[in-house]
Amino acid sequence: MNNQETVDALESLKLHGMAVEFNSIITLPEQKRPGREMTVAKMIDAERQYRQEKKTAMYLRTSKLRYNNAVIEDVICSTARNLTEAQLAEYSDCNFVRRAENLLVTGLTGCGKSFLVNALGRQACCLGLRTEYYNMNRFIEQISIAKSDGSFIKLLNHLNRDDLLILDDFGLAPMTANARLALLQILEDRYEKKSVIIASQLPIDKWYDYIAEPTLADAIMDRIINNANIIQLQGESLRQMKKKSLLLQK
Repeated sequence: MNNQETVDALESLKLHGMAVEFNSIITLPEQKRPGREMTVAKMIDAERQYRQEKKTAMYLRTSKLRYNNAVIEDVICSTARNLTEAQLAEYSDCNFVRRAENLLVTGLTGCGKSFLVNALGRQACCLGLRTEYYNMNRFIEQISIAKSDGSFIKLLNHLNRDDLLILDDFGLAPMTANARLALLQILEDRYEKKSVIIASQLPIDKWYDYIAEPTLADAIMDRIINNANIIQLQGESLRQMKKKSLLLQK
């Protein structure tokens, strides 16, 4: 088998990373090529990296994150925001997701809640954790559609595959009766098994009023609060600060 046949065979076996690495090695001058053991090791490492990058790309695509460019490195940490670099580092390793803990992020409009949770969502995808993002308006619409077309169980099964579910803008869209029941079912399915991030303008003690139905509110909040981490962002709106900065530059 010549070199091209080897490359073709690797491609046909879907060992694309190994094929690229093998092709790269055989283009080197013969005296600079690694030995057989090192060649095999490099090809295996290349295949592992290729598969990890492919999985990450798929997770990022299916996560439907609101801000695709949100990264942990761009999250602003300061005492004024009530978010330290140590706190951010604690959450950015996503071990809270692996421990099936929830994360609740609150703060006023424009303080960076959505950017933070999207950055954490992107980080989770890069660490091999299946993630899905919804703002509450789209979540409630999805529940309504699933209930009307008979695909609700399919939706539940789909969401249950996610290691991390992100619900953003919690408290903005009115919650329907179907949405309350669906949220309770989803949280029950995920309780101590999978992680949820919820971001809201409302303080946590106002979430009961938002859910509205007392019995369901108690059940939902019990599954949200227990085993939850909390970030309470503070300070001036980042959007307003950016606007002021632009005005000063003119």
